[in-house]
Amino acid sequence: MLNLSLLLEDSARAHPDRDALVLGPHRLTYRQVDAAANQVANLLVSRGVRPGDKVALSCPNLPSFPIVYYGILKAGAVVVPLNVLLKAREIAYHLDDADVSAYFCFEGTPELPMAAEGHAGYREVKEVEHFFVITADPKAPSPIAGTETLGQALAGMSPAFESVVREPTDTAVILYTSGTTGRPKGAELSHANTMMNVMACNRLFRSEPAGDSHLVCLPLFHTFGATVQMHAGFSMAATLHLVPRFAARDVVELMDREDITFFAGVPTMWWGLLDALTDDIDVHRIAANLRIGISGGAALPVEIISRVKERLGVTVLEGYGLSETSPVATFSDPRRASRPGSIGVPIWGVELKLIQPDWTEITEPGEVGEIAVRGHNVMKGYYNRPEATAEAIRDGWFRTGDLARRDEDGFYYIVDRAKDLIIRGGFNVYPREIEEVLLTHPAVSLAAVIGVPHDSHGEEIKAFVIPEKGAAVTAEELVAWGKEQMAAYKYPRIVEIVPSLPMTGTGKILKRELA
Repeated sequence: MLNLSLLLEDSARAHPDRDALVLGPHRLTYRQVDAAANQVANLLVSRGVRPGDKVALSCPNLPSFPIVYYGILKAGAVVVPLNVLLKAREIAYHLDDADVSAYFCFEGTPELPMAAEGHAGYREVKEVEHFFVITADPKAPSPIAGTETLGQALAGMSPAFESVVREPTDTAVILYTSGTTGRPKGAELSHANTMMNVMACNRLFRSEPAGDSHLVCLPLFHTFGATVQMHAGFSMAATLHLVPRFAARDVVELMDREDITFFAGVPTMWWGLLDALTDDIDVHRIAANLRIGISGGAALPVEIISRVKERLGVTVLEGYGLSETSPVATFSDPRRASRPGSIGVPIWGVELKLIQPDWTEITEPGEVGEIAVRGHNVMKGYYNRPEATAEAIRDGWFRTGDLARRDEDGFYYIVDRAKDLIIRGGFNVYPREIEEVLLTHPAVSLAAVIGVPHDSHGEEIKAFVIPEKGAAVTAEELVAWGKEQMAAYKYPRIVEIVPSLPMTGTGKILKRELA
């Protein structure tokens, strides 16, 4: 018998008066968060939501997110977190595909009218019975005429609830993949999938009960933030400082004010932090408090790892995983010597291997192959997609689509996404390798490399470059410099200087938009 809501309930019993969630001046204790989640569970049960029913949630990093999330779990239902940037048509697709019966949606802002988009999507799917608007002020009326707010719905609901018992193999959450190929698919994760991942994370991070203060910039609707910070943090009664929208300067100022011990981010967040560490920030205070730094979601350039170590005195630990692997599959072990650029070794209870397209295993160190994962973290499958599940999973092994190599000691190094591989004149070119080299140029702040069509070579290499502040560099200079630094088939013949790069809500560079 198992329910992920135990992560919150146990900490609420052991540390009821400890701050669980902090957002600006607002603070909620573990007792308050658990009581509010109980009210959500009572609401769902009163509206006929049954164990196993799917309940969707669209909300940025606000206290309402974990409160509603754990309330759904307490009721025995399945959480379907949605990206807050989705439009009505996309929302309708997710609600329909996941067979959702109830939907909680934040009101949004004038720039991002989430409730308007969410309600429009909800109206397209007749099977969704309930729609609740989460307002920033619980007492405020709904911005959508005729709809019920969460505050109104919770009025009179009891703060006591006995969580519904679930089996370890029952589905706890359905996470939708980014859908870079085809339409998004829902990865079904069980209560055991996530619980085991949480246990492995806390073991790696040497987390102590009531010992950490997390700075939560990663969107909680994404598996990285949800598991590594929300679930793992709640399981150890950590304090979670929520950041609804990442702005490097604001984040650095918050780190300067609060005793932040734990920061996790994608590479673009780490890049932004370094850029925001100006002379008026007490870098020594931040470094003294920061116990652990984590990067995931994409490969962290070695140059950024070095700069973080120099400025903040912490070695960024890199991990690797996907929605389909709960998410963590490998991690740099803090008890072993760091290997910059490596995603580490498989976590406890998980196996990795490298395979060829026909699933043949690659055993020689240094050879590049596709990562396959097997262990307690591998999803149950894609919701209502048996063919896609069978294609992705064989004998318990899940093929990831990511290319990597392994050294003699068993450490893995991401080379690139299989779909991002550039084939120029018959030679394989890995964009990450080119990006790593470009970042060593003193005038380059960030770079993204893609392949573009070419008549004779099939593909040509193009780099989009954000220059360092105040740096004067031309595209021609970078092409010439690249020619000196890289083999003839590797260096980018086309360079475009840009002020910014398109990114997902989770901070990953959208290379398909660049293409």
